[in-house]
Amino acid sequence: MGLSITSIAFAANGAIPRFIPAKATTSRASCLDGAPANTRSYVLIVDDPDAPDPAAPKMTWVHWVLYNIPATAGACRRP
Repeated sequence: MGLSITSIAFAANGAIPRFIPAKATTSRASCLDGAPANTRSYVLIVDDPDAPDPAAPKMTWVHWVLYNIPATAGACRRP
């Protein structure tokens, strides 16, 4: 299995809840799992291939581009 990202903020294949950074007090929890042992950092690009309307997609909308995320930032913490 390769790299996977999961979150406790929403269900797998579910809608991502609206997030307004100016009003946020915490970040969305996420877990990156399955990276090679020598991983130094991550890049995360979240795009939406059926934006703005899933019934009639017109473009791929890029929501986020995050880079230089330390490999330890998304470490999975299991109970």
